[in-house]
Amino acid sequence: MLDQNTLAPFKSALRGELITPEDPAYEEARKVYNGMINKRPRLIARCTDVADVIEAVNFARQHKLLVSVRSGGHNAGGLGICDDGLVIDLSRIRYTHVDPEAMTVRVGGGCVWGDVDHATHAFGLAVPTGIISTTGVGGLALGGGIGHLTRKCGLTIDNILAVDMVLADGRFVTASERHHADLYWAIRGGGGNFGVVTSFLFKAHPIHTDYAGPMLWDLDRAADILAWYREFLPKAHDEINGFFAFLTVPPGPPFPEHLHNKKMCGVVWCCTGAAPEEALAPVRKAFPPTLDFVGPIPHPAVQSMFDPIYPPGLQWYWKADFINEISDEAIRLHVKNGTKLPTMHSTMHLYPVDGAASRVGKSDTPWSYRDAKWAEVIVGVDPDPAKKDTITRWARDYFDDLHPHSAGGAYVNFMMEEGEDRVRATYRDSYHRLAVIKARYDPDNFFRVNQNIRPH
Repeated sequence: MLDQNTLAPFKSALRGELITPEDPAYEEARKVYNGMINKRPRLIARCTDVADVIEAVNFARQHKLLVSVRSGGHNAGGLGICDDGLVIDLSRIRYTHVDPEAMTVRVGGGCVWGDVDHATHAFGLAVPTGIISTTGVGGLALGGGIGHLTRKCGLTIDNILAVDMVLADGRFVTASERHHADLYWAIRGGGGNFGVVTSFLFKAHPIHTDYAGPMLWDLDRAADILAWYREFLPKAHDEINGFFAFLTVPPGPPFPEHLHNKKMCGVVWCCTGAAPEEALAPVRKAFPPTLDFVGPIPHPAVQSMFDPIYPPGLQWYWKADFINEISDEAIRLHVKNGTKLPTMHSTMHLYPVDGAASRVGKSDTPWSYRDAKWAEVIVGVDPDPAKKDTITRWARDYFDDLHPHSAGGAYVNFMMEEGEDRVRATYRDSYHRLAVIKARYDPDNFFRVNQNIRPH
């Protein structure tokens, strides 16, 4: 039993807060991005520094508490929180430091990607990441990191130079090419299995203003657009990035009123090189868009473009796969399911994972699908809990139709809690090596609220 006599020394040792179910802050503190997740931890430790994290890890180990680690709380399956355990909340370890000469940025483990975009943009730099700026740095970076710059700069994990982290036994280590090289390999795609990352050192790239935005077409062009897209993008220069989507036009500015709530297909472009208009001229000529919002835009604005559409607290249900090729039959099935979006927020995205990301060696990181062309994600989303079954059924049906046309595994950051077989399918040949490293650094599987890799 964790009575007050037990908790008092722990609470006094923290510079941050220790929140219990009796505290007024508890209900808000336990919320995560996905409103479908409703877990009730016994304790939430809002850590302000590394010393707090060490204290929290040691307390949890001594009292045999289940532990989850929360950065931004965006994880699809709600794995930043747990029932009846201790949440190590990093949200107050929030700082950035840009070195413009070295073209690096050091980032606290509680930052969100908007913090990084803001800090690096002042120096004309950017780090490749996802597409929603409120996403936590820690969860996304440790799982892979797919987004607007993937073809140009690689995955987020390809740009991690070092991490500071607290291990399951309370030790503090730095993992890099020169220090704990096996751990450095494992954290670049192996998720939160190996410890609590309190800071990252990222390589940044000279990117300031993109040529970016959505091109949308009526649904009766979906098959033609997807057939064109599958041929065009893999052959395009790395500086051309674009993800295909089925979506519903939001009912508000800047979208024209006659398109509000209309289901459409589109490509969201992000071009970083010279003459991007010339690169996209062929599609504009062959398939004139119904809506064309592609133009010069500061990189942080591209990164936060979807933030207003997807605020925290919506109901989310995710299904995902890697894709090697988009066959004619797959196009037919995409059109069949993608045109039946059940709610305004529900969508399907095909993110390219080729270009620079594909030129990293298959065994250089745990990311085992370097040969895949796309990462597909199907998400049923809505504010109303009453629509949970509707959005879940649509996403599952869509996935069941397309999964036979997939490469087999899925990007871990797009997965719900789907079991060990699915995790093994995602890491393939990397799984055994990850399990051996897990046994070295976390032999008791202390960090197991994640896409778990069991010690071997």
